[in-house]
Amino acid sequence: MPTFVAPADPLYTFLHALPKVELHCHLLGTVRRETFTHLVRRAGAAISDAEIEAFYTRGEKPVGVLRVLRALDAELIRSPDDLHRLTYEYLQDAAAHQVRYAEFFWNPTGTAQQSGLAYPQALGGIVRAIADAEADFGITGRLIAAIDREAPPAAATEMVEWVLAHRRDEVIGIGIDYREVDHPPEWFAPAYALARRGGLKTTAHAGEFGMPWNNVRTAIDVLQVDRIDHGYTVLENPALVRECADRGIVFTVVPTNSYYLRTLAPERWALDHPIRHMPAAGLRIHPNTDDPTLHHVNPTQAWAMMVRDFGFGAADLRSFLANGLDAAWIDDGTRRAWRTQWLAAFDQQLAPVQASAFAAAPP
Repeated sequence: MPTFVAPADPLYTFLHALPKVELHCHLLGTVRRETFTHLVRRAGAAISDAEIEAFYTRGEKPVGVLRVLRALDAELIRSPDDLHRLTYEYLQDAAAHQVRYAEFFWNPTGTAQQSGLAYPQALGGIVRAIADAEADFGITGRLIAAIDREAPPAAATEMVEWVLAHRRDEVIGIGIDYREVDHPPEWFAPAYALARRGGLKTTAHAGEFGMPWNNVRTAIDVLQVDRIDHGYTVLENPALVRECADRGIVFTVVPTNSYYLRTLAPERWALDHPIRHMPAAGLRIHPNTDDPTLHHVNPTQAWAMMVRDFGFGAADLRSFLANGLDAAWIDDGTRRAWRTQWLAAFDQQLAPVQASAFAAAPP
């Protein structure tokens, strides 16, 4: 099981203070338990206390995250104000861990079909929350409109059309998520081509759920993405690994990813996890929370897992921080300024704690 460090641990103290970007987080996977409970009670939804407890319980073989996300869209989100609340609370929670810039996913198709909120209406609530959170907490939020790969490919193209017809500076690109099994990325090539023509950035979940490396290849060659989310099975193809390394493609990885917690033996989980081996193969990675409240993780703990579970040292973490800045969809001037400031902060804060902070890291 993942190692969560105590707030008094020098590693936690060091990592908590670091400025961070978050590039891989799903809005509906950030919902606080008390907010979820409130929405259930308000809606009179047929979700029992035991089911709510199960939604927020991660056992040794974690399951059920996707059903929570579907429940939110199907039964609980009823107005732009609900989306405002979810977005504002996520950005507040992220800012408390020194996340200064967050790109987060939202699936407009599910909200439109299940919640009955048209894209412009729903987007309005999210954009208001982004502005409010920046004013209140100093965090910059940007939205990635995500294709629901369990919906028909035509719905993906329609979703991109919504984004382009209602352009907002806060919506900077598209992604694709939900179950990768039996929903290969090539189905969605027309939607990605339309997004690129419209000037949107692109990413894709690929190589998750143990799905083959071919999906990573397709995301890069056919969808022509700017970065890859997860991408773990790329390691099964050394030639593709070398290509990704040569091109400097950044993989947004998730230390708490449910698939490997389910499929790897507990005593081997941290040793055999692809995240441990990706940098040694020359791949650029950046750690993220994915579905933080459902995974019982926060940005500080996600970074701490890179040390305590996967054995990375200070130099590795510094490179991961730089990778996140390089992969963020920000202007080059901001990137250069943040890179200078944040890496200097890393070096300054590391010096007095390095020996104690990394002493408990595995070999």
